[in-house]
Parts: sequence; structure tokens; C-alpha cells
Amino acid sequence: MFSDYPKLDATELARLVARGDVRAGEILEAALARLDALNPRLNAVVFDWREQALAQARAFDALPADDARRKAPFAGVPLLLKDIGQDLRGQPATWGSRARAGVKADASSSVVLRWQAAGLVAFGKTNLPELALKAVTEPELFGPCRNPWAPQHTPGGSSGGAAAAVAARIVPVAGASDGGGSIRIPAAYCGLFGLRPSRGRVSHAPEADEFWDGASSTHVLTRSVRDSAALLDAACGAEPGDPFVVAAPAEPFARQCGADPGRLRIGFSVESPLGTPVHPDHVEAVQRAAELLRELGHQVQPAAPAIDGLRLAQCYLGIYFGHVAAEVRRCVREHAARPADFELDTRAIAAIGESLPAGAYVELRARWNQFARALADFHADYDLYLTPVTAQPPARIGELDPPAWQRAALRALLGLGLGGLLRRSGVVDELARASLARTPFTQLANLTGTPAMSVPLHWSAAGLPVGVQFIAPWGREDGLIRLGAQLEQARPWAQREPAGVGVA
Repeated sequence: MFSDYPKLDATELARLVARGDVRAGEILEAALARLDALNPRLNAVVFDWREQALAQARAFDALPADDARRKAPFAGVPLLLKDIGQDLRGQPATWGSRARAGVKADASSSVVLRWQAAGLVAFGKTNLPELALKAVTEPELFGPCRNPWAPQHTPGGSSGGAAAAVAARIVPVAGASDGGGSIRIPAAYCGLFGLRPSRGRVSHAPEADEFWDGASSTHVLTRSVRDSAALLDAACGAEPGDPFVVAAPAEPFARQCGADPGRLRIGFSVESPLGTPVHPDHVEAVQRAAELLRELGHQVQPAAPAIDGLRLAQCYLGIYFGHVAAEVRRCVREHAARPADFELDTRAIAAIGESLPAGAYVELRARWNQFARALADFHADYDLYLTPVTAQPPARIGELDPPAWQRAALRALLGLGLGGLLRRSGVVDELARASLARTPFTQLANLTGTPAMSVPLHWSAAGLPVGVQFIAPWGREDGLIRLGAQLEQARPWAQREPAGVGVA
């Protein structure tokens, strides 16, 4: 068995394959051994197509030494896909929902095809909340996913299974997506690097022209900045019909690792945009990050964009409700789903969305540009905006489940078909507000389409990772990667490992 496997990132694994020091089949066998040992406890991976992947890896190993496929940048490196928006033709595409339990992908996603062209070997799909709707990963279809750092806690969501798999060293990289923080939140909770690309940087074809009106971006979760940068090079670029096209970088993102970021002007805030409490550990994480940035020569001072956080949250939730309603309709229409096939929370959110007038939806969507302009004004004075990723530590498994009386009230209102009353009753509003209170910092980048990264610079006294967030202007992932690599060199994190994963 390839014993060094869990210690190495994807870049180093690919280098070993290219030199002939290790075979792709050996690497995949090491990944599968870790999957078998750790997944029963973590429930991070929900679909496993190892035989197909092993055949692919062995076929690669049999290629002639001069075959062009051996020169792919990540040749022979194993990968896990998120079970939404990252499809492999003929494989399950459940989106974590019983309503799609038998659905298989008609086509491979363009981003998956690009990852395969880069040499990555996909061997399964990861756990996620139903329809990728929550910042915890506890779907009724698959059961809860657990955080390798503290198995009684969530790894976050919606890319929770991806984060757990990377943190546990089952894979060095895993596919992820971010419509409200779903790359950055799990990265923060699992001690990983998580970059959310700009709107339009990575295509959603052919499943969609855009997800969530452009709020969602696709990329990966990694342990190293260089893996994230090189994989963005592999995946970026538009497909025909894409509504957003970002200019290609002047030079590859991978070259930004180690490049001088210059003396950056960074504004920071530890205040929740909703006025809700922020845990002292998360305040301390930002304060320590600010101190480190000053030591590295950057100009850092308190500052925040002139944005009404409550209004932004209302706009985000309005779009969220509307898209859930549309997706539930789609499942009913295309997959013969029944209301009972969806989780109670999903049904309630869809009912609210159905009660939202079209005019109100358009008005909420139109406000996104106000936030984008306010953030652009901020970036005229500051290169980056630094905040906590989350306001609270990861919840315990089941902690955020609504109490019995709320579930009974939801069932009663849904049974009466009173979606409008449900929207005005405060029951679901209370649930939504409580959810965003734990993660109020991430939606800004989604609605403005800007790139943002979660960097694992701090660990709490309890031993839990605490990420900090940097938001950059639209299209400027290069600046984030340069700073991320500088921070990684100054405060290395890859050697830190969850107890019980057997890396050392």
C-alpha cells in the first residue's frame, strides 16, 4: 500500500505519477483503503463506483510512456464529486433527496469532463443536504455526515461530505459548490482551503446556464492553495450558451502561488451583518489574522462595505425560497416525486416560494446590483475584505433540527395549503433567521458574484478549526491565491490533522 498517500496533496501525487515513482492504481487503492476504514464513521461518501475507477486507473498505468495523457496536470489523482451539478453520465444524481433517489445523469457535467481531461480519477460522490439547501449535512436520504475533527459535530454544508473526505485524507481534493457559503463554510469547519470563484469563472453546463440566478459557483475543496489554483486553471472557462463570461487570467492561477501579493489594503470586520452574536473564537481568528497580515507588511484596519445586512439576507432568502419552489416543481414534473418524498423543511421552503409574487421576486433580485456597487465602492479603497467565515462553531449533529412543536405546526400549515400564511407566520422565518445567524458573512460574495476564500489560520481551544474569509473584487481570484499562498507559508496548516484519521 502507498503509505505516504494521506500526507501528500494532489500536486505532489501527480508529480510522483509523472516521474513513475508510483502508479495511479496504487494511489486509488490507497484512497479506497482509507474510504473503507473511515467512511463508516464519517458517512462522507454516499456513492462508490470503485470498479469503474480502478479500471480507469489501471488503463492509465498501461499507457506507453510517451502517451500525451500521461502529461495531464493531475494524471492519476483520485477525486470525489459532489452529488449536485457534478455529474458523470449514467451515475446517480440524487441531490441528496428521496425525490431524486432513482435519477441518473443523462450527461456528464462540463466541469467533470474538464477534471477528467486534467487526469483526475473520479470514484464516487459525497454527502450533502437535500437539494444542497443547508449549512449542515444531515439528509434523511443518506443520514448525517460527521466532522473528522469532532464526529459529534457537523462538517458544515452543503459541501459537507466533500470537506469531511478531504479533511480525513480520503482524497486530496473533492468537488464542491457554493450558493450561500457551501465551499467556505465546510472549509472553515474542517480546516481546509476553500476558494469560491467569481460568477462565470466555471461553467455549469449542461445542467444549467446558471444556478440560483448566478449566486452559485463550482470549484473544489483542498488542503493546499496550489491544488486549488491549479484545479481552477483546469476547470475555468465558458461553454457555449453561458450567460456570464469572465476574462481569462493574464497568466495561469497556479503561477500566482509564491508570487508577491504586494502591500495590500485590507479592511476587516468582526460584526455580524445581522447584528447577531459572533463567538469569541471567531472574533479572535480575525484579530489574529489581522495581526499576521500586519507582520507580513499589509495595511489592515477596521472597515466594512456600506451594505444593509438585513436587507441582503432578505434578498438572499427570497431567491432561495423561489428556487426551492421551482426545483420541487421540477422533481414532481420530471421524476414523478410526491410531497412526502421531500423533507419537511424543504416542503415548507417551497411553499413559501410558491406564495412569493413574481413582482416581489424580481424586486429582490434587482437589489443584488445595489450590493455589488456598494462592495465595488469599498474595493476602491481596500483590496480585500476580511471577516469570519461563520459566526458560530459547527453545530452538533441534530442540534438545528426544529423542535417537535414547530414540525407539527409546519405540517398543519402545509396540510392546509397555506403557503402565504406560512410566509407571514414567522415559524419558518424564525428557522431561516436562526440558520443565517450562524453563517451571516458568506452570502455577500454570492449575491455580488465576487470571489472569496476561507483560510484555516486558527484553531479554537477545543481543537476545532476556525476559518477566516477574504472577499476580492469580481474576477480577481489571482489576488486571493497570492495572499492565500503567502499565509500558508507563514502559518502552515496542512500538517494539522484530525485525531483518529491515522495520517502521522
